[in-house]
Amino acid sequence: MRRCPSREPWPGRPSARRAGRRPSPRAGARQGVLAAAAAYLIWGLFPLYFRTLRGVAALEVLSHRIVWTAAVLGVVLTLLRRWPLVVAALRRPRLLAALVGSALVLALNWLIYVWAVLNDRVLESSLGYFINPLVSVLLGVIVLRERLRGVQALAVATALVAVIHEVLAIGHAPWLALALALSFALYGLIRKLAQVDVWVGLFVETLVMAPLALIYLVGMSLRGAAAFGARGAQLDLLLLLAGPITAIPLVLFAAGARRVSLSTLGLLQYIAPTGQFLLALWVFHEPLAPATLRSFALIWLALVIYSLGLWRPRQARPALVLGPDTTQGLRKPPRRGGAPPLFCRWRGLGGLDAAVDRLDER
Repeated sequence: MRRCPSREPWPGRPSARRAGRRPSPRAGARQGVLAAAAAYLIWGLFPLYFRTLRGVAALEVLSHRIVWTAAVLGVVLTLLRRWPLVVAALRRPRLLAALVGSALVLALNWLIYVWAVLNDRVLESSLGYFINPLVSVLLGVIVLRERLRGVQALAVATALVAVIHEVLAIGHAPWLALALALSFALYGLIRKLAQVDVWVGLFVETLVMAPLALIYLVGMSLRGAAAFGARGAQLDLLLLLAGPITAIPLVLFAAGARRVSLSTLGLLQYIAPTGQFLLALWVFHEPLAPATLRSFALIWLALVIYSLGLWRPRQARPALVLGPDTTQGLRKPPRRGGAPPLFCRWRGLGGLDAAVDRLDER
C-alpha cells in the first residue's frame, strides 16, 4: 500500500513554503481557540434563533433545517472539491448503513432540542448537554471497551448522583435532558466508528433525511398547514436561515479543532450549555427550583472533576472532536499512481482536511 506523501503539496495548491508563509504554532493555536470558542458560542445562542420560530411545528422546523442544511453543505462540498469523497462514501455499504443510523439519531436529537426550545424547556436542554460528555465516557466503556480511569469514574458517579437527586426532587427522571445527552453521545459514537470526513458525513446524513423532510413539507403545504409561504416573508427567511446557521459553526469548529489540544476543546465545549443555561434564566425567565439548582451544581462538580482528568500534558496535540456534528477522517485504500491518495490516515488527524492542511503548512 502506497503511503501518503509527506512533502509534496496537493496538486493545484501552493505550499506554505512556496508562498513564503510559515505559520506560527502559537498564532495557529490562538486562532484555533478563537474559532472553536466562536462555534460553541453560536451553539449556545441557538435558542435565540429557534425561539423566533414559535408557532411553527417542531417537525416543520426540523424538516427545514434538514433541507437547507443539505443545500448549504452541497455548496461547501463544491467549494472544497470534495465530491469524490461523497461518491466514495455512497459506494461503501457498511459506511452508508452507519451514516443512515447516525442520521436517524441526529434527527431525533435535533427534534428534541427544537421542541424543548419552542416549549420553554431550554434549562432542561442545557442540563442534557452538560451531561453529554459523561454519557460519552460511559458509552466508550460499554461499547468500545475503553478503560475508565479513576478520575473519570468519580466524575460519572457524581453525575449519576445528580440525576438521582433530580429524580427524587421532581418525582420523575429528567427524560428530555437524558434523551438529548444519550442521543448526541450515541451519534458521536456512530460517527467515531464510521470515521468519515466531517463535511461528507453530515451531507450524506442530511441527504438521507432530505426526501422524508421534503415529503413532509410538501404534504403540509398541500393541506394548507405549512407555515412556510403562508405567514410572511420574515418567517420564510428565518426558516431558510436554518441551513447557514447550522453550517457556520461547523466551519468554525472544523477550523479550530485541528489547531488546539483535546483538553482545550474539552473545556471550550461547556460554553454551549452554559450559554443555554444563562439564556433560560435571564432571557426566557424559566424558573429554577432550588432542588434543580443543586442537581446542576452536582453536574458542574462532575464536569470539573472530568476536566481536571482531561487536562494532561500528553494530550496537548491537535484534536478531532468534542462538539456537535464532528467526526474523524474517512479511511480508504489509496489510489495507485498519479496524485496523492484522496483518503489518508494521519495520527491524531483524519481525512482530506488534515492531509491538505498538513501539506499547506510545510
